[in-house]
Amino acid sequence: MQFLAYLASALIGISLGLIGGGGSILTVPVLVYLFGTSPLLATSYSLFIVGSTSMVGVFTNYRKGLVNIKTALLFGLTSISTVFISRKFLVPLIPHNLLRIGSFQLTQNILTMVFFAVLMVAAATAMIKSGSKTEIPLEPGIKKLNIAKLLLYGIGIGLATGFLGAGGGFLLIPTLVLLVGLPMKQAVGTSLLIIAMNSLIGFTGDLGHFAINWIFLLKITAIAIAGIFAGGLISRRVDSNKLKKGFGWFVLVMGIYILAKELFF
Repeated sequence: MQFLAYLASALIGISLGLIGGGGSILTVPVLVYLFGTSPLLATSYSLFIVGSTSMVGVFTNYRKGLVNIKTALLFGLTSISTVFISRKFLVPLIPHNLLRIGSFQLTQNILTMVFFAVLMVAAATAMIKSGSKTEIPLEPGIKKLNIAKLLLYGIGIGLATGFLGAGGGFLLIPTLVLLVGLPMKQAVGTSLLIIAMNSLIGFTGDLGHFAINWIFLLKITAIAIAGIFAGGLISRRVDSNKLKKGFGWFVLVMGIYILAKELFF
């Protein structure tokens, strides 16, 4: 089982190297179901792992000129502050036992995994749809920004990252393309920078709330980062759209399984 757990940790990075995202959606389930980490602590560990692996992706894309730093900082103002506030002040306020309906006890752990499963299903649907389409090049150039929408999207993505420990790349990329007007490849690179900033700063909000097993955390992070480079090598030989669609179906099945497990078994 431990070998499978470490293999799954590598898959987090491999998916990032192969399709430019999606790996963060696996981090919490791997930590909870394969390593036996509690769901709330898993969301904290996920922030560090996702942030560190995304930062490696940022350097790779930055060398190619595919990271728009100005847009990342503008968008990140609301999302980063929302993530930090969520982790530092809101998450610790959530009680362990939330609701009882008959013999069913809704706990913080169950609610975390159910919300995460819903996020997985949404992410999987987005990956399956995008993997079925041929990418259409977009004209470069930033659109006239709707600041209100930008702030609202930033807060929404910040809340998702803060409470669930997922990077939210499947939400960020369409936002950067449709709302900001970035070309697709630049949107992917820029989203990695936003995810890295959100996740790592969000993780600092957890310091003092959890007892962090740094040896374990750094080990899993190193394995995931190694997976990025392996995924990058594989991606040169395989159609990324087919990979994204296949990975989307895998995440969809996992999301449905988690929902069933937490609610009915």
